[in-house]
Amino acid sequence: MTIKQVSEKYGISQDTLRYYEKVGIIRPVTRKNGIRQYGQKELDNIEFVVCMRSAGLSVEVLAQYLQLFDKGEETAAMRKQLLIDQREILKQKINDMNIALEKLNYKIDVYYDEIVKKEKQLLKGE
Repeated sequence: MTIKQVSEKYGISQDTLRYYEKVGIIRPVTRKNGIRQYGQKELDNIEFVVCMRSAGLSVEVLAQYLQLFDKGEETAAMRKQLLIDQREILKQKINDMNIALEKLNYKIDVYYDEIVKKEKQLLKGE
């Protein structure tokens, strides 16, 4: 696949793909006549990176993970711990977002429903 096709497939810009390659979270891509050619291995890597970025993992954490991955199996425990740490951060973010969602739901479903009800009563002269 070309960079344009990959960009469209994953919903990220071509510039983002180039940046990810530059900072090392996507491995250098083979080029044919100067055009990047992405194979299944690269697509799997990109899919992982896009998923982890959407979960909030930083470029720095992903670069650290891939550096460890490239060092081989002896880094498996460190990679696992890095992912465990990130999972805990993500769980906290999800918890924080759920709290915010509850407050938003309250405002919509209770607070503003009461205001609308009062406005209707005032308009009816009650």
